[in-house]
Amino acid sequence: MRFKFLLKPGWLALTLAVWVFAGACVYLLSPWQFGRNDERQAQNSAITKSLGSDPAPYGGRHDEWQKVEVKGRYLPELEALARLRTVQGEAAFEVITPFETTTGRKVLIDRGYVRPVNGIKPPDFAAPPTGEVTLIGLARPNESNDQPAFEQDGRRQIYSINNDAVGQGIEPGYFQLLEGQPGVIASLPLPRIESGPFFSYALQWIAFGVMAVGGWLYFTIREAKPGGVLHESGTKKRKKSIAELLAEEGDEGADDARPEPDDAGQLHGTRHVP
Repeated sequence: MRFKFLLKPGWLALTLAVWVFAGACVYLLSPWQFGRNDERQAQNSAITKSLGSDPAPYGGRHDEWQKVEVKGRYLPELEALARLRTVQGEAAFEVITPFETTTGRKVLIDRGYVRPVNGIKPPDFAAPPTGEVTLIGLARPNESNDQPAFEQDGRRQIYSINNDAVGQGIEPGYFQLLEGQPGVIASLPLPRIESGPFFSYALQWIAFGVMAVGGWLYFTIREAKPGGVLHESGTKKRKKSIAELLAEEGDEGADDARPEPDDAGQLHGTRHVP
């Protein structure tokens, strides 16, 4: 049977490895990159649309990156610093201050970022304005970690921007202040409007999967032909060994045929020409 070699343990292991890798490339890794590309495209579209439109009045729920106008007053007594942040490649704290709207609802306002001092400690920064103000910010969703705020270095700190982490009775999500708004410290930079490498990465994963299957098919077909790749390699090795043996036997035969002198110094087995 020509394809009987496929049942050998080595080929079975190779086949399993190739098809598992190809399946992961096509059905897991490339869709993951396509999904990230779709997310980036949706984010770019939302940011572009938001920056080019007028702010919507606060209404409780808003699409991410939507520009929203909120009226009310800051609640600095519940202010917290979101730690372990990176802004433009450097460590930072984000200043999160609750805000009570004129309708009595409480929301979180991200007033921007500050750089740590001595590597890890929060610096002094300006308090939010008192009295009623009008803010314009970008709607952002809750982050996942709702671990409660804790005191460290004289400041309330949180690991994640989450309404439950900051305090009770606060609406989910938060608003990222734009530059020039009341209470802003250093406004967070917006994500760069670019597609990123995700689409090309997805195509690369598909190509890797196709190449793996193609290589497996190539070597399988070659091995299935009469003689096979492995058989040809073994035959060449055997032929080389036989040739070497013949050469060695020829050398030994030549040594046996070489005349040796007798006790009188005469060579036997040779013809003397006077």
